[in-house]
Parts: sequence; C-alpha cells; structure tokens
Amino acid sequence: MTERHIQTPIMHRVVVHNGLVFVGGTVADDVSVGLEGQTEQILTKFDQYLSAAGTDKSRLLAATIFLTDLNRKSEMDAAWKRWLEAKDFPARATVGVADLGDDTLVEIMITAAC
Repeated sequence: MTERHIQTPIMHRVVVHNGLVFVGGTVADDVSVGLEGQTEQILTKFDQYLSAAGTDKSRLLAATIFLTDLNRKSEMDAAWKRWLEAKDFPARATVGVADLGDDTLVEIMITAAC
C-alpha cells in the first residue's frame, strides 16, 4: 500500500511505500539566510515530514544534496551535523548544480525507514 502526505499543486512531499519513506526535493522558504540557514530550514521541514509519515531522522537511510557551490559544502555540513547524531548519518551524496532558481543555494531529498 502507498500512502501520500502533504500535497502541493504538483506533488506530495512525502510518499510511504513498503516500509520506506521518500521525501522529495525540499528547499528553504527564506533564501535570504545563506547556505547554512537554508539548510537548517530544510532540516526543520524534514522533522515535520518524517513525523507525518510516522518516523524520524534516526531512521534515515539516504540523502541526496544539491548545492550551487560545492566550495561552501562545509556550511551545509555544519547544519547537518547539528541536526543528526553521527550514529544516524545516512548514506549521502552531494552534487554540484549550476542553478536551483530564485537564490536557492541547497535542495535536499531523503529516504527513511518507517
């Protein structure tokens, strides 16, 4: 059975299927706060999204992170390390992209277990 949560005009933010939680690409609402601040906003959203699916960040399996400037990766990593305990770090890829639009510096998608 597939469950969908938090519908937008073009997608569901969260899809649960066969014990896995998929959270689509998520960006910050306030892009004026810089890379670390944008990352913090995204991670706060993830707490809400994972809760809606009945799970939490300790059950993360994978993350894909898109950055417009890989030279600033340490800023994103700082927020990431504050949000997650090292024992809960998932498999992760960080990918450099040319543009995410509208001054967005980071976009993240995650997969977690239920």
